[in-house]
Amino acid sequence: MATLRIRNARILNPPDFSSGIVGDVVVDDGTIVHVGPDQARAADHVVECDGAFCLPGLVQTHVHLCQTLMRGLADDLQLLDWLQHRIWPLEAAHTRSSMRASARLGIAELLLGGTTTLLSMETLRHTDAVFEAVEEMGIRAVLGKTHMDHPDCPDGLREDSNASLQEAERLCKTWHGRAGDRIRYAYSPRFALSCTRQLLKRVGELARRDHTLLHTHASENREECTAVERETGRRNIHYLDAAGCLGERTVVAHCIHLEPGEVKRLAETCTRVVHCPTCNLKLGSGIADVPGLMEAGVRVSLGADGAPCNNALDMFEEMKLAAILHKVRSGPDTLPAASILEMATLGGARALHLDGRIGTLAPGNRGDLIVVAPSGPRAHPRTTPAPASLLVYAGRSHDVRHVVVDGRVVVEDHTLKTADLDTILTEADTEAVALRTRAGICVRP
Repeated sequence: MATLRIRNARILNPPDFSSGIVGDVVVDDGTIVHVGPDQARAADHVVECDGAFCLPGLVQTHVHLCQTLMRGLADDLQLLDWLQHRIWPLEAAHTRSSMRASARLGIAELLLGGTTTLLSMETLRHTDAVFEAVEEMGIRAVLGKTHMDHPDCPDGLREDSNASLQEAERLCKTWHGRAGDRIRYAYSPRFALSCTRQLLKRVGELARRDHTLLHTHASENREECTAVERETGRRNIHYLDAAGCLGERTVVAHCIHLEPGEVKRLAETCTRVVHCPTCNLKLGSGIADVPGLMEAGVRVSLGADGAPCNNALDMFEEMKLAAILHKVRSGPDTLPAASILEMATLGGARALHLDGRIGTLAPGNRGDLIVVAPSGPRAHPRTTPAPASLLVYAGRSHDVRHVVVDGRVVVEDHTLKTADLDTILTEADTEAVALRTRAGICVRP
């Protein structure tokens, strides 16, 4: 791999993302070897920053690449109706070709917006196509097929338990650690209502055996919580705990409707929680008590969730909304900009057990970074003393100029370098129409 030099940047790092130093970041063979003042090092590739901000790449800890083609097809519905009437029929209609197009479209959007690492849950089939897109396009990713073996699951998305687990084991063996460990596997039971207890227990055992993440949803919607308690006799988090699915390698999306005992158990088990503010508001699910979770000792990171419940994969939108949403209930000093930016970088890395590899710009870490150049009137006055404030409250995804993952330039001057964007968009448009037709989804103008 070539030596890369990011020259003349304002280098920002957690936890405070203060004005930082003006200098260079040098990456050799994918590893950062220098962060600081210009040392006139030779490099195979030089990226000129002209004083723009250089910071760790953004980390999204809950997305669904398999759903990108479903953007705009499931608006104005609450969670269970959203799943049953739109998302599950569409997921069941996926072919390998449509899955590839969906993943490539999602990855393009994420990279162009500064997300360098993601945790993604796919549907039951064609997950190899997503891994292939990740490998090709250069994003760092942890992902896995979902599990749905409960008798109440729809026919098109209900699997035999043993077959589901065997396929997950095959995917893990095939893909975990690929591309120089840029790709990892996560065992991914969808949520309590889609899985039998026996499957949840076995998934927890496999994740511990293979030292992978376990990625699931919980306590997103009041009706969901009521249904889980009616069926299992336990609150959502306690049920997952009893099935052996909590722990420091478990990442749970949403966690909006929790009782104090559930929060306590999340903290005791070091289970990680993902806040998806835009999705939670759009589906009318509620607002997670992120300040309360953090005060209790629960580590929280950020994610956009999927394109049909957001409808974007824009981390800048998630950061701003997360920063301002909780001030209404908890006070204007809640979750300041620097804390949110840390949540979106080092916090995400910690959730994925990748801290020490990504999340900060430091010698020895992998070369995952973005160069952000806010422009226009909202980027002035230039004398604004707090870069985190500018990036979180006024930043936009189109401010991202360059993106580097593992020392490879994947976006340069706002241009995707690892695939042809026009081809991706054309394929996505074609496959989306075919997907809707197979699923029987009628789109009204």
